[in-house]
Amino acid sequence: MENPSDIKSDIISMINDRQQVTYSELKSFAGSLGVGEADLKSSLDELETANAIASRSSGGILTYYVLQNEPVLRRIMIVEDDKNISKLMSLSVGKGFDITQIYDGKEALERIKYEKPDLVILDLMLPGADGLDICQTIKKTPNLSDIIVIIVSAMDATSNRFRGIKYGADYYIRKPFDPVEVRGLVTIFLKKKGKKFDPLVDLPNEDKISDAVEKAVKEKDDRYELGRLRVNRLADFANRFGTDSGVTILRLVSQLLQDKVREKESKVFVGFLNGDDFVVAGDSKSIGKLVSDIKSEFSAVLPFVYQSEGYKPIELGIDDIYGAEAPRMELVYTTIGKDSLIEKRSEILKEKGEKTYIGSYTYDELRKMLGSEDLDITITRGQDGVRLSIGKGGK
Repeated sequence: MENPSDIKSDIISMINDRQQVTYSELKSFAGSLGVGEADLKSSLDELETANAIASRSSGGILTYYVLQNEPVLRRIMIVEDDKNISKLMSLSVGKGFDITQIYDGKEALERIKYEKPDLVILDLMLPGADGLDICQTIKKTPNLSDIIVIIVSAMDATSNRFRGIKYGADYYIRKPFDPVEVRGLVTIFLKKKGKKFDPLVDLPNEDKISDAVEKAVKEKDDRYELGRLRVNRLADFANRFGTDSGVTILRLVSQLLQDKVREKESKVFVGFLNGDDFVVAGDSKSIGKLVSDIKSEFSAVLPFVYQSEGYKPIELGIDDIYGAEAPRMELVYTTIGKDSLIEKRSEILKEKGEKTYIGSYTYDELRKMLGSEDLDITITRGQDGVRLSIGKGGK
């Protein structure tokens, strides 16, 4: 059995090699070394306290990231007019950062322009200047656009979450906020080693989706369910209003899903297929509630989405505004039948020349198994960030 210092070194090496590692993977790794779960958790807590690693629950999976050890403190500006909440935000972020607290929107905007902080935690209801206007100014100003913006607001998230994401906010958190979530997001956004953290593409990847597929194939409990949640007609919407608008919708759905999974503390898994659909797996009752909630919130925000693209005020009535030609997006959930999944899985294994599952499926193989081959939307990620392209299904 390894001693505590050795296991911490091995944990760092493992996460460093893979960029990000789930808790279940670390647990299996520790077990292979004869390290118990209590010692593993203790080691992980010590590494997080030392700011060597950071964790975040995303898509129902607890994931750990290696952090950069930087000689210069990253600068954070907290813009919140309530001094008690501002203090709580500062305490939530914790040590290891250069934190400035500002209570007026106009002052914040002026200071952001010449101080250029690395990250801004931003309330929406501010004296002097509106938080959404501050966010939009940051993201539209070339020498400020790299500043990370996290909106934390008690305002109705139905429209404001969408507007925040549309204006470039990197994340939207509702008040009352979870201090652990704030600290985790800030730390990973600013200190994550390797490629920049992106809450959309950092949903569980093909490896974790592959594990969910395998569990669905082997699970004997009829309550376990695997399905796809698709943004129907997203390609038509992106074709009309631009690919950036399409990415905004995907970011919106991604954050809605992640927040719902976190709120319910459910064991529902959510992954992203790099297209216009997400994979959902878990207890059928929990999935049913999740899908119902997400559909309801998405329907509520859609009028504001269309209004933002130049349609008349929503008070006039949707039917009078959009007409038959409007790309009426909706979330469509499809359960993947076990028999169909097993059949398609067998075909793929045969094509690969394998008798059993080894490692991970590719996104193309997963789409084939899950009935998502006819791509309307394809998401790719490069040095300049996420890019959306419209496939053969778009009009």
